[in-house]
Amino acid sequence: MVAFTAEHNAFRQLVRDFTEKEIGPHGDEWEANGIFPAHELFPKMGRLGLLGVEYDERYGGQGADHLYTVILHEELGRVAPGGVALGIGVQTDMATPALHHFGSAELKRKYLVPATTGEAVCSVAVTEPDTGSDVAALRTRATRDGDDWVINGSKLYITNGTQADWICLLARTSDEPGYGSFSQIVVPTDTPGVQVHRKLDKLGMRSSDTAELTFTDVRVPVGNTIGEPGLGFYQQMSQFQNERLVCCYAAVGGMETALNRTVNYLKTRRAFGKPLIDQQYISFTLAELSARLDMLRHYTYAAAEAYIRGEDATRFATIGKLEAGRLAREISAVCLQFHGGIGYMEESWTARYFRDSPAWSIGGGTDEVMLYALSHLDGYHAN
Repeated sequence: MVAFTAEHNAFRQLVRDFTEKEIGPHGDEWEANGIFPAHELFPKMGRLGLLGVEYDERYGGQGADHLYTVILHEELGRVAPGGVALGIGVQTDMATPALHHFGSAELKRKYLVPATTGEAVCSVAVTEPDTGSDVAALRTRATRDGDDWVINGSKLYITNGTQADWICLLARTSDEPGYGSFSQIVVPTDTPGVQVHRKLDKLGMRSSDTAELTFTDVRVPVGNTIGEPGLGFYQQMSQFQNERLVCCYAAVGGMETALNRTVNYLKTRRAFGKPLIDQQYISFTLAELSARLDMLRHYTYAAAEAYIRGEDATRFATIGKLEAGRLAREISAVCLQFHGGIGYMEESWTARYFRDSPAWSIGGGTDEVMLYALSHLDGYHAN
């Protein structure tokens, strides 16, 4: 069992108070708008130290342990809509980890500090129209011209894409065989040639903006390279580990809230002479889902502890994300079903949660990619 300290619990209360005041009341409006105002929300989070909890204090972080990250994303996951939790997660654990771990001091001062204070919104750009989850097949290219990279290509399904001030871009920077031909580059979105080609209309997570971006002869300094050129693929794989872990934490928080809200509803809804919660099938189903959620929660805590010890948490993150995505889909369907007709109405939280839940099995690597990775990690393949 994870030993949360009094300080951890105080932090949880801080995050819960913030989310209930600054996010929860605006959920319906942001869902309807198809975007949440990151440039308004993030500075408020930055002032509370919520956007860089583990990062170096020299660059606006709090220097805290990873359990603070667990708490932050569990609490964000508990607040509807899920798109806001996703957009914040991109800022804290998908676009910035590589910059923090591998970037130069100058690059961190220029780009990481504004991200941790909330002055700048950032995004990560990996997926492309024709490559999906096959990162090694990316075609967006950065060609060196003197002291500049000249970037051409496009990126798809980019969360925070219409609001981002800078992007952590993965691009091909050489023709070397293997994985050593990619680099991560910080690209300010006000650079000539960077364009939001279109804002995407999604099934769920509608409060987060998602875009297709194009890059046409975009010039940025070679000094904007995160780490050494050619190491971008490996750095991105490490960054994916952070992404998958925080997705697990947020999904767990969301599932716990969904079950609690459903139980509260079933206690008040009567059928056949008694509350629905007293129907054996319903109570048994909820008990089983709650048990499975508890197992997943403690698995994610074990993953967090391994991460804190400095161990390779890749397998933890892969299994956790696979199971979190599957269980979230199942819980969302059961919660909707047990609400009956009202659960199918857009006015009900269950409809939104049902639409949001598949994203956990798609973003950051699909279930099939998780299984592919696990089959290789565990030796279930011929080569």
